[in-house]
Amino acid sequence: MPSSPYLAAARPAYGTGTLADVMPTALAALGVPQRTDSPAVLLRDGELDGVRRIAVLLLDGFGYHLLGQAAQASATVGAVHHGELGTLTAITATVPSSTPISLASLACGAPPGVHGIIGFTVRVPDTGDLVTHIRWDGSSPDPETWQPEPTAFERASADGVACTIVSNGTFRDTGLTRAIYRGADWLPALSPREVAEGTVSALARGDRSLVYAYLPDVDTAGHFHGVGSPAWLEAVAEVSEAIDGILTGLPRDAALFVTADHGMVNVTDRLHVDQRPDLLQGVDAIAGDGRMRYLYAAPGAVEDVRSAWSDAVGERAELIDRDEAVDRGWFGPKVTDAARERIGDLVVACKGTFAIVGVEGEPPHVARLIGQHGGLTAAEMAVPLWTYRAG
Repeated sequence: MPSSPYLAAARPAYGTGTLADVMPTALAALGVPQRTDSPAVLLRDGELDGVRRIAVLLLDGFGYHLLGQAAQASATVGAVHHGELGTLTAITATVPSSTPISLASLACGAPPGVHGIIGFTVRVPDTGDLVTHIRWDGSSPDPETWQPEPTAFERASADGVACTIVSNGTFRDTGLTRAIYRGADWLPALSPREVAEGTVSALARGDRSLVYAYLPDVDTAGHFHGVGSPAWLEAVAEVSEAIDGILTGLPRDAALFVTADHGMVNVTDRLHVDQRPDLLQGVDAIAGDGRMRYLYAAPGAVEDVRSAWSDAVGERAELIDRDEAVDRGWFGPKVTDAARERIGDLVVACKGTFAIVGVEGEPPHVARLIGQHGGLTAAEMAVPLWTYRAG
């Protein structure tokens, strides 16, 4: 992974271009009435005039600053990267730059401070239990209560747009799906070819259509083998087949958006919490993920915890309290009381290629992952928004 500028800190571009702005842009193009507090519309006036069908393809982990490396594996990605196909711009993920937070921001058209899915893992204020959003069975907390914002699909469906999710059928009934994909029908698809075929088929539904498709392959390869590895390049080549397949079948009145939920860094420095019992004193729970941890302190223990963790992480991470993280706008210009309560008393944002691992309750393999994300570096925060209009 290159050093500067990719490992320099990046700010979420709320109001000018984050994942929370992508679906409002699509809905505006489809003529769906916008909320008064709707985020920015990202495309130029008239750019999608006449478009009645939009597909949004999300490639997990496919960060903007990884496109140069990814172009080695795909002529299509190379053409996109060099401005030879469609329109490419850089937007940012929301914070933390991890999958459930980003997917919720995309699907709800709102920053984390509003939709409340504000960490990979967070503590439930009422019970003290931890909820890991990607493994959430939906039994507790209740998804519709935990994330009460209307989704983009609910708003589009109410205006007569046919909405479809094209993704792995295993996710269909999870808590995260119930929280953020309400209002859309589900079309199971697993491989890039199936996703492409399903997307093209779903685009033909109704007089207007909105399709959201998801592929995890690049993220998975990056986690286990590292960004730039042969396995990662192979995954890039495979998911690019989905782009090619959608382009081939794209109706003349349709447009394709391709984006990502986050980028990734190859971690080289780890703090193993399970080897540091001193760091657990005064800590009721540790949540978040390896690149951005939430520390929930026992009553009266915040300053002791801050001191111990500051010594442990040194300059490798920034450690601030909940109020400062909110005041910096990390979670958006508005943070509801419910969302604020879910953030840790202290937030540890990792810098460079550092991660905090070995947290109780996490699968053992998490501590060994090479590619990680969740932090505020440009490599993690910058994501592409590539737009292609048929015809």
